[in-house]
Amino acid sequence: MKHLPWMFICLALCGVAGAQEHATQDASSERFLLPRDTFYGYAQFDLAPPHNEIDPNLCAANAGSFGGQNAPCSEFARYMLSGLLEVRPFGRGPLRRFMVFGQPSFLFGKNIPQTLYTWSFDAIGIEHSWGGAIYLGKGFELRVTQHFLFDRLGARNTNLGAADLGPNGPWGRYNAIGVRKTFGKQRW
Repeated sequence: MKHLPWMFICLALCGVAGAQEHATQDASSERFLLPRDTFYGYAQFDLAPPHNEIDPNLCAANAGSFGGQNAPCSEFARYMLSGLLEVRPFGRGPLRRFMVFGQPSFLFGKNIPQTLYTWSFDAIGIEHSWGGAIYLGKGFELRVTQHFLFDRLGARNTNLGAADLGPNGPWGRYNAIGVRKTFGKQRW
């Protein structure tokens, strides 16, 4: 949170530079606040088959060596519920290029590679990131992203023994400034 003001200053400066591209006729007829295309996103449900579980990097790959089928570190996921929500709150003016986004992934399961394979729906935790972006034109966006540590849920929010790798998850905690280029048009 201490980097939040810096991120928004960077986005505001880039928005002024990107605002020089002329507006289309459709943008001039939109409402200023909360236009009809304010929200964009998707939700996705994934199922990983046995012997191919999702590894959020919370437990060592040899977790079965620390208790076999009863090993406390069984945070290898069978199911994942993820999504993306982009919010473009302004329909006109230079601010129409601004958006904020969030991207959570919820993991569920109780598996240990080479030791225990179940269809359990036990909650493991959530990996999430959020940020803001400015559309620069010609399919380019300047994006600022904050990615958080993996948040464990329920009884798994404690140290799970010798195989526990901690809360860093697959990516750890980071801030990033990036440029995204989109191309093509979706068929539907």
